[in-house]
Amino acid sequence: MIRAFLFDLDGTLVQTEKLKASSYAIAVQRLLRLSEPDVRAIEAYREIVGASRDVASRHIMERLKLESDLRPLMEQHQVSEPWEVLTAMRMAIYAEMVAAPKVIQDHKWPYTVDLLQVVKEKNCLTALVTTSRKREALHVLDSLGIENLLGVIVTAEDIKQAKPDPEPYLVAAAKLGVLPEDCLVLEDSVNGVRAAKAAGMNVVAIATPFTNAGLHTEDVIEDAWIVHEPEMLAATVRRRIEEDEGHHSRDTL
Repeated sequence: MIRAFLFDLDGTLVQTEKLKASSYAIAVQRLLRLSEPDVRAIEAYREIVGASRDVASRHIMERLKLESDLRPLMEQHQVSEPWEVLTAMRMAIYAEMVAAPKVIQDHKWPYTVDLLQVVKEKNCLTALVTTSRKREALHVLDSLGIENLLGVIVTAEDIKQAKPDPEPYLVAAAKLGVLPEDCLVLEDSVNGVRAAKAAGMNVVAIATPFTNAGLHTEDVIEDAWIVHEPEMLAATVRRRIEEDEGHHSRDTL
């Protein structure tokens, strides 16, 4: 029986994936001295959305063949790998973007935040499971005023393996003191859904402009319920819970 609700952060509670993609595009623009943000970086980020920043930076560097441009800047940024230069550039740009709480507030997903408030009011267990750094995650939660709605917060500092590895969700379940099969995960990315399914959890996937195509091309999503219209989220979650309760009832017959 579902007892806990585990929420992803970027792309699920807030549309920061859009901002992160833009920050990569601007970083590449500055790196290559282009006249405008490089849309290729946005498309490359779309392919890896939900992964850790290290994985994302490596992927974008390789897809856009940026290593020769990044390597000469390693000493300046005091890093040991070319992709770390891209990460440093992107992080500085992103930090400027989200410094003002209003930017975060303007990019929240209201239906998901409303669902978090409802399940908390019903005394359900709640957790945030993100591969973002704790400082970044807390800034977003503070900007939205929802940190008090989350019983457990799992960030990059709490894990060794990022999504799509199941570790982040298994750590959250352990902290909440519940079995994986008693958890319902709200995710938007293929990597996030893979992580939750590998952890043995129930999943409702929220299709966004960044993740919709991926959710429909990955066979791993076949067991997840996908929401295309945000206003249908609460109803879909309710049906998912009812189905889970039905399975438990049949198991006891």
